[in-house]
Amino acid sequence: AYMFEDLLKRFLLYSGYKVTHVMNITDVDDKTMTGAQKAGLTLQDYTQKYIDAFFKDLDTLNISPADFYPRATEFIFEMAAMVKGLEEKGYAYEKDGSYYFDISKFKDYGKLAKIDLSELKAGVRVDADTYEKENLHDFALWKARKTGEIFWETEIGPGRPGWHIECSVMSSKHLGETFDIHCGGVDNIFPHHENEIAQSEAYTGKKFVHYWLHCQHLIRDGEKMSKSLGNTITVKELIEDQGADPMAIRYLLMTTHYRRMLNFTYSGLQQATAALQRIKDFWHILQESSFPAGENAEVTESIRTAENDFSQALSDDLNISGALSGLFGLIKRANVLMNQAQLYARDARNLTTCLRRFDSVLAVLPQAEDVGLSAEIQNKIEAREKARKDKDYALADRIRDALLRQGVVLEDTKDGVRWKFKKPS
Repeated sequence: AYMFEDLLKRFLLYSGYKVTHVMNITDVDDKTMTGAQKAGLTLQDYTQKYIDAFFKDLDTLNISPADFYPRATEFIFEMAAMVKGLEEKGYAYEKDGSYYFDISKFKDYGKLAKIDLSELKAGVRVDADTYEKENLHDFALWKARKTGEIFWETEIGPGRPGWHIECSVMSSKHLGETFDIHCGGVDNIFPHHENEIAQSEAYTGKKFVHYWLHCQHLIRDGEKMSKSLGNTITVKELIEDQGADPMAIRYLLMTTHYRRMLNFTYSGLQQATAALQRIKDFWHILQESSFPAGENAEVTESIRTAENDFSQALSDDLNISGALSGLFGLIKRANVLMNQAQLYARDARNLTTCLRRFDSVLAVLPQAEDVGLSAEIQNKIEAREKARKDKDYALADRIRDALLRQGVVLEDTKDGVRWKFKKPS
């Protein structure tokens, strides 16, 4: 979900749009309340460890930060005010200290999720934050105080907000009563986003969101990830236990279209690693090689074609496959010209500029200060040198072969070992 949103944001910026990005942090809802109680922790202590882990993963995967990260607990009184306003407008009612949205009063209810309201039973309520379409009832805006639960004293009484009202208040705080794009997973369409639309438009009388973009589920080996099946995996585990390259994980998560289900497999991660390596190999060659002075008009035209293909594909509902086809087509043609000694210094500079522009969207290449060998490869070179000094030539050869597979060629000279990136065949 967050990779898809990052691709969207980066492409909007690439296309020249000004983007204000808000990412809500839901630090109070049914799940967090239950979790905190079971763990014997305060709500803040319980949620903070997940918030910290979340931001660490965002940073690891090079997901660009949002402009605002509002926390639900910071807007409790604004939420209470919105509930009161909905009651005054006739869309909400109170029952035993809780407040509910009367969906029969909102004529467009069900439009996003394509729900038939003919089965609706007026006045039947649901308190849970999440529920299925079969349980189509009035939903909770505000939940009355319960023994043992955290609560706030507000103008509508003691209690806490429902999940749906939180997001309406937090988004409108930073984006206004109507904004352009709202993202989320397909599981948020109902009831969450349907309820957001109803309460927001009932309250303001204005259109809430112009465009809704929902991404499909991430599954593993054809099955839904769940603790009961024991098949969950985290970014941290992939990197620390499996030795995965964070940028290969990013590449994998990005390269399945957001409206298609992504089936995570280790073979898929290996394929993503290989594809990413092709891009990185080409990038390193442009940085490390010397080219004769001059310029090839064919390279200039190939860059123009690739940039057009890249932009046109992503403009078509974020068609990432088409965009990457444009990129790999450019790499293939440039490699052919390079091997024919028809790639020149200005071409290399123009290709570098083009790749940097593409990478402002893809965000998988080393940054300028990182060009060169990674710490992992440097460690391998040092280990090989030690093996040679210890006359363990079999180990030295194995390390050399492993480096070659990673695109690094070693040359033993009288002045010591030298390295260079392998030119693609």
